[in-house]
Amino acid sequence: MFKSGFVSIVGRPNVGKSTLMNNVVGEKIAIMSDKPQTTRNTIQAVYTDENCQMVFLDTPGIHKPKNKLGEFMVKSATDAFKNVDVVLYVVDESKKIGPGDRKIIEDLRGIKAPVVLVLNKIDQLDESDLFELMKMYHVEGVFKEIVPISALKGRNIKELIKVVQKYLQEGPKYFPDYMITDQPERVLVSELIREKVLHYVHDEIPHGVAVEIEKMKSRNDKQIVDISAVIYCERDSHKGIIIGKNGRKLKGIGKSAREDIELLLGSQINLQLWVKVKENWRNLQNYVSNFGYTDK
Repeated sequence: MFKSGFVSIVGRPNVGKSTLMNNVVGEKIAIMSDKPQTTRNTIQAVYTDENCQMVFLDTPGIHKPKNKLGEFMVKSATDAFKNVDVVLYVVDESKKIGPGDRKIIEDLRGIKAPVVLVLNKIDQLDESDLFELMKMYHVEGVFKEIVPISALKGRNIKELIKVVQKYLQEGPKYFPDYMITDQPERVLVSELIREKVLHYVHDEIPHGVAVEIEKMKSRNDKQIVDISAVIYCERDSHKGIIIGKNGRKLKGIGKSAREDIELLLGSQINLQLWVKVKENWRNLQNYVSNFGYTDK
């Protein structure tokens, strides 16, 4: 009997949802950063073996929104509770249930799909602390099972897949065996560039950064893809930070992004980056939609 279904990965920002999904499918689909709210859209990744196919929905971290972009992100995450076969609720090694987690747990009480608690970052816990955390979440009475993992180190990922498979029903393959995401290459490329921006600027600018691919075309005579991308930020001061002294920071962003993009596309990349300012774009609905953060 072949099983299949859709699996939402939900949780607060920065608990390791994207790292988990990348580890499950064995490829870098969602960008990763130690900064919260890195994921903005719901991203589909596909895991297929001889017995099942799981379509994972990696969602933005659930938080209190402060602008139009934040509202879109929270709606994307909460919508992922609906019409799925299994919900994975990812938490980290925090030793108490805070207000954010409490709100999510209350929302999860009302859904029909089975909810599995994924206790991430167990590499940072000793055995007694892990037991206490599992007991703390168990008394909530919401979770069918609790699976401790380390997404970063790949611990217990196979066990988690077995648990998810248990709750899936007999069904078809929604995607071919070779397919691991439904995201267009342009989207993946823009996200890889945004990841490098977040990495290189550290905490110097907020999350007011978006990336738009203006051109992405293969050359006829060589195995080279020409890519032109614009990094948008909200202030002139942020533009200076992204470019850096003598353009060094932007060069570092480009070099690091090019290496990941070449792995993704399997060809040489000629990457041109530009930095432009769109003031307060996160609060302007047309800009939020233009950058791809839309329900359509």
